[in-house]
Amino acid sequence: MKIAFRMDDITPDMDWKSFEAFEQLFERYGCYPLLGIVPDNLDPKLSVDPAREAFWKKMQELQEKGWTLSMHGCHHVYTTKRGGSFPLNAQSEFAGKSYEEQYQLLESGQKKLLDRDIETKLFMAPGHTFDKTTLRALKALGFTHVTDGFGDLPYVRSGITFLPIAFLRKYAFSDREGMTTIVIHANHSTVAELKAYEEMIDANRENIVPYSDFFKLEARPQCMTARIREYVLAFGKGLAARLGRLKNQHA
Repeated sequence: MKIAFRMDDITPDMDWKSFEAFEQLFERYGCYPLLGIVPDNLDPKLSVDPAREAFWKKMQELQEKGWTLSMHGCHHVYTTKRGGSFPLNAQSEFAGKSYEEQYQLLESGQKKLLDRDIETKLFMAPGHTFDKTTLRALKALGFTHVTDGFGDLPYVRSGITFLPIAFLRKYAFSDREGMTTIVIHANHSTVAELKAYEEMIDANRENIVPYSDFFKLEARPQCMTARIREYVLAFGKGLAARLGRLKNQHA
């Protein structure tokens, strides 16, 4: 199994110390990840450091170097209580909204990136949540890929190519053929977490690849059975996580 990385919640006001530590790590091993850039961050939880104006130039430079960029929603603000087609969470910036509302949000995010000379056809939904309407709007705006779904290989659904993430990290490290993604939320990463990632990459360096390798693989249509299985897995994993958090709150 080939393994790539994606980093969510990339903003001008992110945790820069953490981001730069990961940047050095990925540069050292040449396994350039996918970055999920929030075009217009309005989520206070993602605001850690003072915003850097040089952020946009930095993203352009990384893209030119071989890093992959995606649009991570528009504002990263959850405004519905819907899990949509991939219910890892019970809230969304998009799922449950009308086509017109979703198209407007997506178009706004796309324009903000283009105004900063960043072009991408790859979408990353905040909280992993989207629905059929999101995919329709993405396709209408020229997006071709979504980073989400479970699986070992890219697949096509509603005219969009999905580049899957790992259901559980332990399943990514197997003898099966294919490729998957490990998701990283870099804000507030500890020294211990960074060390663990470095050990993971070093121990599996033959199978750790740049995210751009996904685009070399053939994508096949997703059958209905696989779609149902994926939905059930996502719902179950999300429910388990929410119950775990609730249990911890009452411990």
